[in-house]
Amino acid sequence: MFKNIALASCLFVATACSTVPITGRRQLSLVSDAEMNQMAAQEYQKVLASSQVVNSGAQAAMVKRVGQRIEQAVQQYFSQQNQSQQLDGYAWEFSLINDKQENAWAMPGGKTAVYTGILPITQDENGLAVVMAHEIAHAVAKHGSERMSQQMAAQGLGGVVSTAVGQNPSATQSIFMQAVGAGSQLGLLRYGRNQESEADRLGLVFMAMAGYNPDGAVAFWQRMEARSGGAAQPEFLSTHPSNGTRIADIQQQLPEARKYYKPR
Repeated sequence: MFKNIALASCLFVATACSTVPITGRRQLSLVSDAEMNQMAAQEYQKVLASSQVVNSGAQAAMVKRVGQRIEQAVQQYFSQQNQSQQLDGYAWEFSLINDKQENAWAMPGGKTAVYTGILPITQDENGLAVVMAHEIAHAVAKHGSERMSQQMAAQGLGGVVSTAVGQNPSATQSIFMQAVGAGSQLGLLRYGRNQESEADRLGLVFMAMAGYNPDGAVAFWQRMEARSGGAAQPEFLSTHPSNGTRIADIQQQLPEARKYYKPR
């Protein structure tokens, strides 16, 4: 449904489209990066203020280390493509939140959070890189902006966030938090299959460029599959097709990612 909306919108409003890196998919983009980054900075601070943030210790240090290495990989990729301007306005942050949720997310502008509940499944730094690279890929691919554009268009709020905020601030804030997928307690709006597959593909490339072995993604998702035990999927998996489909897709994407991999 949303794919058709975006396609139709792109046909009629060509200037309101952008292109996803690596995959080249065209996407609806009615909201500026500056507006998304500003809202992300504000909402990120609200989340941290209402959460138990872990500021010290080995786990917090690992989250920051993995995040910074992936940040550098993203910057390197865009520089190689002569598209560094796509990252203008990014103010990267990587936080560990003490919460049993098996979850992680990244907002526009590089605002990233990892919940302690997922660390037993990531097991090590490479496993954590799988998760963080995937979430950062959502942000870099502007999936939140795409989702917000679709929702604003559907609700007739127009394409300028500042105007929408003035018209209906609570609705606009809700749409933003849902669009960036910032945790189920904030009203998660599920990413589409195309967006999830893109995040997997981009994430594998970014983690490989950061010096993490992309082959570790298969083992991580197999652990997540075993974790579900055939019952309801964990929060982190609820937005994607079946575990088997995801693992099979990742295995097909690995040859591309391996080209970027240089162990550190």
